[in-house]
This record gives sequence, structure tokens and C-alpha cells, in this order.
Amino acid sequence: MISPPATPPPLPARFYVTGTDTGVGKSVASAALLHALRARGGRVVGMKPVASGCEVVDGGWRNEDALLLQAASDPRPAYADVNPYALRAPVAPELALRDEGIELSLAPILQAYERLAAQADRVVVEGVGGWMAPLSATLDQLDLVRALDLPVVLVVGMRLGCINHARLTVRALAEDGVRLAGWIANEVEPAMPRLDENVAILRMRLPAPYWGRLPHAPTPDPARLACHLQLQAA
Repeated sequence: MISPPATPPPLPARFYVTGTDTGVGKSVASAALLHALRARGGRVVGMKPVASGCEVVDGGWRNEDALLLQAASDPRPAYADVNPYALRAPVAPELALRDEGIELSLAPILQAYERLAAQADRVVVEGVGGWMAPLSATLDQLDLVRALDLPVVLVVGMRLGCINHARLTVRALAEDGVRLAGWIANEVEPAMPRLDENVAILRMRLPAPYWGRLPHAPTPDPARLACHLQLQAA
């Protein structure tokens, strides 16, 4: 049995948020993290480098999740820096890129990230889907995490199968040589049987600090959810 470290390492200034699957609440968790970090003081901004499923807002393509991160940021960054690749179709990025004839490159993402990092003390970067979901036909999320040199925060969607999904994701992160900075339990299914016991099992088996549990809400408010996060001292 693997247990979290007795003394958690310092809270990283910048990290990448991934999930155990699509639909586990990465964006809400990322926005809640932004609010929790802002409450500690300093400038904090969010980023969603690649987002599929966009609509025209104020004359430009915008993604709901990216807008959530932008709204939770302080200072408020330019949308183009928050979401360099805003893709129209609500499908896997690889398919959305193919539909639009776009070849994804890391360069625009890295440039946008540097602009965000220059105006903030902390940066929260949200990925796509689960960890093994590719960014494009030629790039995995690992390529971006390595290029940005970021540790990862895992959002576990609390539903049947979450223990398996979480442990498999943690194993994949370890095999990829990525540091797991912490994990968050997100109650995506409020009627999940034996929810408390599942969280307890994960706390015993995931080798990273537990950053808290976000309660289910029909219309989640990241600012209010931030108080449920338990971030270790910086």
C-alpha cells in the first residue's frame, strides 16, 4: 500500500491540472484553485491552452471553461493568452483540429504561457480530458508538461470506477516521469454509494498530498468551493 508523504513538499507556484477522465470537473476544480490561491495573496492566473467546443462571444471564439478560468484570474489576462487554441467542435482536440485544418504547435502555447507567467505569481494550467487524451495527432499532454516543466494536480471524479481510474492515471504519470503535486476529489455524482469510504481508500493509496474534496452543486460556484481546498503551506 502506498501512502502520501508524511511531510508534503512546498506548494508549487505553477502546475498543470489533469483528470481521471473527461467530465470530472477539471475546470471547476481549476477555477476553485485559482480562488484559493488568490486568498493566500499574490497574483494568480489560469490557462486552458487547448479547448474544443467554442461559441462566438463578442466577435471571437470562446470556450466556457476557458472563460471560467479567465474570470477567476487576478489580474484578468487576455483571452488569447488564456486559450491560444479555441476549437469549434465539441469533440476530442485531435478531431477538432483536423476539422479546421489546424496543425497544433507548442510555440504559441509557450509564448502565451510566458506572457501569463510574467504578470502573475502563480499559474494554473488546465489540460484536456484525462491524462492520456492527446493534444493533437502528434503531441501528447506530456509533451506540453515537459516543455513547461510543470508538476501535475489530479482531479478525481468521484463515481463508480474512480479508484481504478485514479490509480491508473497515477501510474501513467509516474511512468512518464511527471511529479504529482497533489490530488482533489470532486463529487460529480452526489448519490455515489459509500462516497466517504472511496475517498478514504484513495487517500491511503495515492502517493501525493490530498488537496480536499469539492461537494456536488447543480451550478458550482468556484469562489465558494475554494474554501473546501486544503492546500499545504507554501
